[in-house]
Amino acid sequence: MASSRDASPTAALGASSGSSRPGSGGSGPNGSGSGDGERLAAARLELLSAEDLGRTLDRLASQVLERVVDSQQLVLLGIPTRGVALARVLADRLEAICGHPIAHGSLDPTFHRDDLERIGTRLVEATQLPGSLDGRQVVLVDDVIFTGRTVRAALEALQAWGRPRRVLLLVMVDRGHRELPIQPDFCGRLVPTARQETIELCLQAIDGEEGIYLRRP
Repeated sequence: MASSRDASPTAALGASSGSSRPGSGGSGPNGSGSGDGERLAAARLELLSAEDLGRTLDRLASQVLERVVDSQQLVLLGIPTRGVALARVLADRLEAICGHPIAHGSLDPTFHRDDLERIGTRLVEATQLPGSLDGRQVVLVDDVIFTGRTVRAALEALQAWGRPRRVLLLVMVDRGHRELPIQPDFCGRLVPTARQETIELCLQAIDGEEGIYLRRP
């Protein structure tokens, strides 16, 4: 499951998985009483079903290819934690469309954040690049954009790894509450939220289910 990125009300990546923003797991415990089950159901609202998510991923993949002149020069870089898994899924979808593998990796911006005192730190993941970024068309991939501070940090971190021809941003969910003038180039869905709510992206390979959910406290 995934995140409400960028600040303390951040999203959950599963009951046992780590995240740059603390949160609760998306597949909640099985309540023994009907009252518990009703409360869990009320707290977790499905925004996109597995089928809807699949269609959204196909649309995003097509939109990326429409904006990129040469798909051989395309690089997807996922922002930990759930953005990394999302980048892998998108790379597979893109390969099915264009007929060749799409370079992908990860970019951890933790040490470039300006809000660590507020949100705390998590276990840093090593940045993994598929090769040189010089002259490439880079798409930063994240599950949720919130305040914009994670993306700002990622752009700063990217400078240490080369000079791409162009950098674009793809997010699955834009939940609003921006604190910086940063907007995605590709967005799966715009979901107005309250600050205390979280967004969860579930992927089959990690969670055993797929979909996007809004979780209320």
